[in-house]
Amino acid sequence: MMGTLAIVMLTIGAWGQRLVGAFLVGPFLTKRPLLARATGLIPAAVVMAVIVTLTVADGKSLVIDERLAGMAVAAVLVWRRASFIVVVVAAAATTAALRSVL
Repeated sequence: MMGTLAIVMLTIGAWGQRLVGAFLVGPFLTKRPLLARATGLIPAAVVMAVIVTLTVADGKSLVIDERLAGMAVAAVLVWRRASFIVVVVAAAATTAALRSVL
């Protein structure tokens, strides 16, 4: 019973956030296009922060290894607007090459 109640409450909360975004935040952003463009970048920034955290953190310690070089290659290629498959293959190849050498 407690699990069902939690699922129902989370569902209500998720839909509540969607409604607030659609009816309160949406009209606010249509009046401010610069702010709308900036908020459109937030999901990508959050995903990138999670990826970097998972790459360089191990518990409470910082790990700098071959994966960080792969991330750097991927960042440069994304900055240069390379296609997704090129970014993934180049980052994986860089990481694999450094792992085989080191």
